[in-house]
Amino acid sequence: MTQDLARIRAFVQVYDAGGFSAAARVHGRSKALLSKYVTDLEDYLGVRLMNRTTRKLSLTEAGEAYYREVSEILTRLDDLDATITDQTAAPRGILRVSAPRNFGESTLADPLFEFVRLHPDVTLDLKLEDRMVDLVDEGFDVALRISAMADSSLIARKIAETCAYVCASPSLIKAHGIPKTPDALRGLPCIIDTNMSGQANWRFIEDDKTVSIHVDGPIKVNSPVGARIAAQKGLGFAILPSFLADSAIAEGSLVPVLESYLPQRPLLQAVYPHRRHLSGKVRALIDFLVAWFEKNPIR
Repeated sequence: MTQDLARIRAFVQVYDAGGFSAAARVHGRSKALLSKYVTDLEDYLGVRLMNRTTRKLSLTEAGEAYYREVSEILTRLDDLDATITDQTAAPRGILRVSAPRNFGESTLADPLFEFVRLHPDVTLDLKLEDRMVDLVDEGFDVALRISAMADSSLIARKIAETCAYVCASPSLIKAHGIPKTPDALRGLPCIIDTNMSGQANWRFIEDDKTVSIHVDGPIKVNSPVGARIAAQKGLGFAILPSFLADSAIAEGSLVPVLESYLPQRPLLQAVYPHRRHLSGKVRALIDFLVAWFEKNPIR
């Protein structure tokens, strides 16, 4: 079996390099050995795979079909070898992570930096910004997001549940009263965080069904901190994540409403490109974050 793989690998290496001499230079093997391996493979299969001339090397029809299949098999084997090595080795190398700014600063920074402290061979390149990055085009290993995952080319793993509130200032509650049902928000001033999925269409659970309420108001802002400040100033009702709302609720500058209608708790997810095998450093980070938030749940 080892000899068979060596012959197959030689065939792929020669074609990829464009010739026997080039493959010998790239892979540090003798031209004669590569030629022998390819000839042995052709003899074993009983078919010519390559057309050899002094100037050009090309594949026969059978060679093209064989190359497509075996190059894919070799890629899978190499990926598997790399994955097993990753799993048994300590995390190392550059780890490029994307996360939302406010949540990253308030909640994610602590566990992410602790991960680096525990794994000194890892270099963390952390980008905190409130936009949906393109993981593949921008070269990120993983994104940490609080949102529904819509891109089928990505894979998501749950890290933890988060919490959100509909809030308003005491002065706004005094002026408009406490809304008793989600539908009561129609016509009331609301603050729209344009980073939220749905934006002005707020979702609630009523009679075990998801309902969408379209809201409007004087403020649209692409920042949950901005939405919180506007809500504290009495400019409207706002949906706020707990990591930003808790302190304001505790001090009395915001009042939570419609708590029994809140939808399923939003998920903090690790999102990464669809690959056969996840690199060891990304897997180690995700496992670490899951364990961290099991001990330190997000309220």
